[in-house]
Amino acid sequence: MKKQRPQFHDADLRTIAWHAMEKYGFVTRFPPRVMDEVNKMQEQAFSNIPKDLRDLRALLWSSIDNVDSQDLDQIEYCERLPEGKIRVLVAIADVDSYVPKHSPTDEFAAHNGTSVYTGIITFPMLPERLSYGITSLLQGKDRLAVIIEFLINSDGNFTPAEIYRALVRNKAKLVYESVGAWLEGTAPLPPGIQGVPGLEAQVRLQNEAAQLLRKYRRAQGALEFDTLEPEVVMENGEVQGLVANTPNLAKSLIEEFMVAANGTMVARLGIAGVPIIQRIVKTPKNWAGIMLTASAVGETLPGEPDAKALAAFLLKEKAADPLHFPDLSLAIIKLMGPGEYTMLEPGATPTGHFALAVVDYTHATAPNRRYVDIINQRQIKAILTGAPGPYSSSDLQDRAQWLTDREKASKKVKRFMRKSVAAILLEDSIGKTFDALVTGAADKGTYVRLLTPPAEGRVVKGEHGLLVGQKVRVRLLKTDPYNGFIDFECVSREKMV
Repeated sequence: MKKQRPQFHDADLRTIAWHAMEKYGFVTRFPPRVMDEVNKMQEQAFSNIPKDLRDLRALLWSSIDNVDSQDLDQIEYCERLPEGKIRVLVAIADVDSYVPKHSPTDEFAAHNGTSVYTGIITFPMLPERLSYGITSLLQGKDRLAVIIEFLINSDGNFTPAEIYRALVRNKAKLVYESVGAWLEGTAPLPPGIQGVPGLEAQVRLQNEAAQLLRKYRRAQGALEFDTLEPEVVMENGEVQGLVANTPNLAKSLIEEFMVAANGTMVARLGIAGVPIIQRIVKTPKNWAGIMLTASAVGETLPGEPDAKALAAFLLKEKAADPLHFPDLSLAIIKLMGPGEYTMLEPGATPTGHFALAVVDYTHATAPNRRYVDIINQRQIKAILTGAPGPYSSSDLQDRAQWLTDREKASKKVKRFMRKSVAAILLEDSIGKTFDALVTGAADKGTYVRLLTPPAEGRVVKGEHGLLVGQKVRVRLLKTDPYNGFIDFECVSREKMV
C-alpha cells in the first residue's frame, strides 16, 4: 500500500512562521493599546487643502509592486524636459502624519523595525488598518505624501532636486511581472495601464529614465547579482511549489528610482546639517576571498578593492555561465559582508554603499515597511517647517544599531521559512535524486541548491571534497519542516575545470 503523504495546511505553516518570528526576537501580536490607538484614527478628508501641501492628484501617478502587496509606499511620475533631461517625482506615503513619535504604535514599530514577509504570512510593522489602508498609496485614494524630486541628465547621472509635501492619487496599481514582461516585449499591454489614458507613454518614459540611471551606475561599478531567492506558491492553504524570483525591467525601474530618491534624501538632509542614518555596504575586507573566487573561474581581479572591476567580472560571468551565476552571486555577497545602518554626523565623510556604487545612501522610501524610513521622514518634515531635528546623534546611533539587528533577524526568519516550505514540498520525494549545485563548503557544513525545485539543503553523506559551484547529483535522505532541515547524500559529482 502506498504511504499517504502527510498534508501541511495553512495552519501548520503559520505555526512554523510564528515560532520563527518569536525565535528571532520579534513581537508577533500588536498590543491592545496599539490596536486601540489605530482603531480610533480617522482617514483624513481634503475638502480644504492646507497651504503647505501641493495638489498633485491630477498627475499620472502609478505604483509597481508584487501582485498581493497592499502596503504601497511609493508611486512614481516622470516628465521630459528640454536638453534631454527627465524630471522624476517619487511620492512616499506620509506615515508620520498618523504615527506620532513615541506613540504606542510608534514604539511597537521601532521595536520590530521592519515588516517580515515569510511567504506564508506577513507580519506587518504597522497594523493593517494603517499600512494596508490609511497610509497606503492605494489606487483611487487621496493620500498625503512626501515628494522626492530628482533630475536625470542625458548621461544617466542624476541631480537631487526638491523635497516637499503634497496630496497625491495613485491612478493604477501595477504588478512587476506583467509590466516587466510587457516592457521586455514578451506580453501584451497590462490592463491596468490600458485602462488609463496616457499611462502607457508615462510608464515607457519611466522605463527610459530608469535605464539611463542603470547604465550610469553600471559604469560607476554598481554590482548586479542574481541569487534566485525562491518565492512560495500557495493554493488553498497548501504549498504548491517554489519559483525563482527573477529580475525584470519593472523591478529594475523601481530599484533605480529608489536608489536615486534615497540619494536625494541624503543630499537634502546633508544641506540641513542634521545627523542622519546612512545605509552602507563597506568596502570588502575579504577582497582576497573575492579575488580567489574570481581566480577559480579563470579571471583576475586587481589587488585592491575595485567596484568597477568586480562589476565587469560579474557581468561577464552572468553572460558566460548563467547556470552557475546565482551561486557565484551568493558567494560574492557573503564575502562582501552585509549592509548595515550607521549614524553620520553633519559634515562627516560618508562610508558609501560599495554594491550600489553610490556614496550617499539611506532608506527613506518605504515607511510602511521599515522604521528607518519613518525616522528619515520625520527628519525631512522638520526641516521643511524649520523645526529642530527630532533626533540626537546618540539616539540615531542606538537606533541604527538596533535596526541593523532587526534587519538581520528578518532575513533569518525568511531564510528559515524558505527551508521549511522546501522541506514540505520535498517530503514525498525521500530517496529520489536531483541535480544540484554546491553553494557552500566549509567546516560548518556543505550545502547544495537543487536546480528544480530551487531548494537548499545540507549534504550529510558523501560531502568530502565538494567545491562551491560544483555540479552534483544528490539523493534526498530526510526532511524536517519544523526545523527547516533538508538532508542529502552526494551520489555523483562533475569534475571542476
